[in-house]
Amino acid sequence: MSSTLHSFGIGLATLDSQGAVIEVYYPDPRINPSEELSKLLRQLCNPEGDTNTFTELDAGSIIKLHDGLLELGESVLANHLTRMESSDRTIIACILNTDTSPSSIAEVFLKLHLLSHRLAKPLSLNLDGIFAILRNLAWSNQGAIDLNDLPEQQLQAQIRGEVLDVFSVDKFPKMTSYVVPDGVRIADTARIRLGAYIGEGTTVMHEGFVNFNAGTLGTAMIEGRISAGVVVGENSDLGGGCSTMGTLSGGGSEIISVGKNCLIGANAGIGFSLADGCIVEAGLYVTAGTKVKLLNTRGEVVQTEKAKNISDIEKLLFRRNSLTGAVECIPIDGTTNLNDELHTHN
Repeated sequence: MSSTLHSFGIGLATLDSQGAVIEVYYPDPRINPSEELSKLLRQLCNPEGDTNTFTELDAGSIIKLHDGLLELGESVLANHLTRMESSDRTIIACILNTDTSPSSIAEVFLKLHLLSHRLAKPLSLNLDGIFAILRNLAWSNQGAIDLNDLPEQQLQAQIRGEVLDVFSVDKFPKMTSYVVPDGVRIADTARIRLGAYIGEGTTVMHEGFVNFNAGTLGTAMIEGRISAGVVVGENSDLGGGCSTMGTLSGGGSEIISVGKNCLIGANAGIGFSLADGCIVEAGLYVTAGTKVKLLNTRGEVVQTEKAKNISDIEKLLFRRNSLTGAVECIPIDGTTNLNDELHTHN
């Protein structure tokens, strides 16, 4: 067993009416903590094993953890713990010794937090099997509610003269209810799921969408859809209504990425990876198996390939021939340039 933990989080858990954890908020999740901090957490949360686990902290454990954090100079974490103690919610500590498949809701939410806090990049964490673990919940102005508990809570809200507003019924909440990363602009927060990685300088417009375990690595303009598992390189632009086919669409194994300085035009889409500096014209959807005619600078056909076989060639313009309907690509000079004014002041 490694002397250091893979990651951990101390958070506030929401329980259903049966006392089971249904979601967790971790205000300050950590990855690769120090050996001393790892030892403290193991002693309090998992003294007899090396498995990934979470523990409900009682009053005595909170005091020991608080004092231990102060001794290690972790005043921020200690302060969070003190403030959480004033809540009537359950306080838990979740520790991951290794990055294995999650086995609990607490573990899944910790990994989703690590992604949205930019502590781990998309596709770098083991998220196998999370759909079988997470529950469909009612995400509301009064927090997460188990669907079996929802009718009673709606009734109680009406009795109090309140409105219980359910924003969505989903396994994932919106990211901004848990964390807002530095240097981003998000026009419609409901369209960014917890577990999205939104790089500094990224602007997501109203129709932009970013799924969990996906996102942008730096400055980008997102007016289209970034599906689960898709990573967009720096200085790329996804036009209005465009889409990317994610790993879930491909059965969980096909990884699709968009390189740096790329442009996917409005209402276009890709089912294969784009290398740096590529452009897909508006309205053109290119799947992995689409036959593409490669042209030289004189407009002559050099070869015909499936799109996935040319995904490593940089600076290509993908277009549809308006006379024949064939999908073509031609080499281009220069790179896509985003409007600095839109991104440098996020």
